[in-house]
Amino acid sequence: MNEKYNNLIKQRDKAEKKLEQADFKARQSKYYESQKKRKARSRRLIQKGALFEKYFEAENLSIDESEELLKIFADYVNANKPDKYKKDSPSL
Repeated sequence: MNEKYNNLIKQRDKAEKKLEQADFKARQSKYYESQKKRKARSRRLIQKGALFEKYFEAENLSIDESEELLKIFADYVNANKPDKYKKDSPSL
């Protein structure tokens, strides 16, 4: 009887350990996925900022000045944006 009890305890411990390992792998996978998304977003923002500086010759502007410049042109650009660049258009 005592031997069966000890075997059941060992099985329970093994099952708990497997569950903990699976939980750890799931959390680790979720962390890596969020890191991957964050890095992709950072890269995209850097690239867009570089394009802004290049085409608007804005290297010497502060953040506030850059925002003012973008606000000036935002309504015009959004109103005249080709359909393929609009948010709701299907990707090509």
